[in-house]
Amino acid sequence: MDSIQKIEMIIEALLFASGDSLPIEKIAEIIENDKKTTKAIMSNLMYKFQNASRGIIIREIGGAYQLCTRPELDEHIQQLGTVRKKQGLTPQAYETLAIIAYNQPVTRAYIEQIRGVNSDGVLLTLTDRNLIQEVGRDNTPGKPKLYGTTEEFLRAFGFSSIKELPPLEMNEIPEVYENVPLD
Repeated sequence: MDSIQKIEMIIEALLFASGDSLPIEKIAEIIENDKKTTKAIMSNLMYKFQNASRGIIIREIGGAYQLCTRPELDEHIQQLGTVRKKQGLTPQAYETLAIIAYNQPVTRAYIEQIRGVNSDGVLLTLTDRNLIQEVGRDNTPGKPKLYGTTEEFLRAFGFSSIKELPPLEMNEIPEVYENVPLD
């Protein structure tokens, strides 16, 4: 067996045993290669999985890699009956998630300024579903929490990085008015 095949076998085993995403640094450490070489091996392995007639693929999620089932096979997997059912999000949750994804890190006040309504419940739901998380504190009075998206957000929406978000059209970006006098 040539050494690249052995390395690929090791990586497959690591991804399978991990269950969750595995950072490129950890993979590189275990296979005793540098990060750049490991990324090249991962790209090649991802290509092989993508183009094979298999039920699984390898996805890159925020600089980490994970074995995942092919999305087109979800209906068959759901027949197991033990798989977590995905609960849909409300339009308000999608709206809030989009605000956070495109503007992160953001405060609750910023989100509410754009939406025009209280967002406590939606933020709690998105946090409970591990789609957003607190990523720090703003350096303004009161030190409000800053929110950003999570690795689960990337996984759920099929992105490997936040940079893959589709660009917004200028007419889709809400204008935020501050100190506008009410008539």
